[in-house]
Amino acid sequence: MIRVVLTVLLAIALLAVSMPTLEDARTDTTVERLGTETDRLERAAGGLAADSVAVGDPDLAARTSLVVSAPTGFAAAPIERLALVNPSRTDVGAEGRLSGGTVVLVYRLRHGPVRSVPVAPPTDAIGISLENGPIELEPGGVTGLELRLVDDDGPTVRVVRVA
Repeated sequence: MIRVVLTVLLAIALLAVSMPTLEDARTDTTVERLGTETDRLERAAGGLAADSVAVGDPDLAARTSLVVSAPTGFAAAPIERLALVNPSRTDVGAEGRLSGGTVVLVYRLRHGPVRSVPVAPPTDAIGISLENGPIELEPGGVTGLELRLVDDDGPTVRVVRVA
């Protein structure tokens, strides 16, 4: 009986010691997977820009769709907020203002600070923008996006959320 009690106590002690490391691993996995999602968005915008010509009418513009997946499950840290925003907007706060891109993926892990990942435009000559301001993404699932190549004072890949 004493051996069983000691074994259980040892297991609890080992679990308590390993929990911070597990949380760090979950955070790192989530950050890496969100970076992968921004890379996918950049590649989709680049493919659209490379294969199409920008037009003024958004209904006639070349388009492609993309499904963005938020990391979930035991190996991922819980996400409180996940959104695509324009960095010049003031609704994100100072954490969302980054140079080097016209769109930023902003996210907040549970009980953590707001973090940002810039989404690079396809080329220096082609920009990327959001059609209706910030696009809130599902923090625990998938979100459909549509990208259109329009001519707004120069070629721009416009991103909109689809239902």
